Amino acid sequence: MARIRFISADGSQEDIAESKPGDRLLDVAQAHGMPLEGTCEGAMACSTCHVYLVGGDVEKLPAPIEEEEDMLDFAAGANRQSRLACQVKLTADIHSLDVRMPCSVVDNSR
Repeated sequence: MARIRFISADGSQEDIAESKPGDRLLDVAQAHGMPLEGTCEGAMACSTCHVYLVGGDVEKLPAPIEEEEDMLDFAAGANRQSRLACQVKLTADIHSLDVRMPCSVVDNSR
């Protein structure tokens, strides 16, 4: 089990979720009520699941493939910590991951 810490864009809220190897970060985030659309359902045809991976076992994740990097060009505020949550598959090597929501994500349900 991995501990995924979701951090709001302004850093004021944190939520903890647990995941198992093989889970997609997008699925874990959506199941935990995070405001990520994932409009294309993982086909890398949008950037509505853009997040920042800011801590934990980030270095254990494989680097994004070229198609993901190309799609991140369309994400507002993308930087070197940016990933598409639909492309991040959690492995047994991942024990913790800190995920910050970008400012362009607004969760009006909280």
